[in-house]
Amino acid sequence: MIQDLDHDTVSLHMDAPPEAVYALVADVTRMPEFSPEILRCTWRDGATGPAVGARFTARNKVPRRPAWNNHPVVTVVEPGRRFAFARTERFAGTVEWTYRFEPEGGGTLVTESYEVTTPLSRFGWFIIGGLFGRKDRRSDLHAGMEQTLERMRVAVEQERTPAA
Repeated sequence: MIQDLDHDTVSLHMDAPPEAVYALVADVTRMPEFSPEILRCTWRDGATGPAVGARFTARNKVPRRPAWNNHPVVTVVEPGRRFAFARTERFAGTVEWTYRFEPEGGGTLVTESYEVTTPLSRFGWFIIGGLFGRKDRRSDLHAGMEQTLERMRVAVEQERTPAA
């Protein structure tokens, strides 16, 4: 079962400056706090933070599928403006995830997007759709981006609000 999966975008306003939201996103070790599909992220190969070419291991989980690791590489580091990484998996192609941060009304418009740069193979779709029951991966990813951005918004706004 081949699904239509090429790109998608979700945006959300956050009451925090672009640099604060960027710092949250670029610290990939915090992604499990936000993404409903990420269990753990750790820098690898001596990397300790965001830099073009830095790699990290992400442990992912979706319903009806055993957890798996992937090994993204950071592709864009523009503090306060843009952060991106790409992951390639056997049979699952290459997907580049990008976060953009634009000043907006005293806060930041944060846009999360993905683009499939190497499509999933037929075998990859068979595994995702047939074996693991992910019949509409596009909708899964869209809902996940919405949830990720909302959780980030709550975190960055709480971190910026002094304790009473």
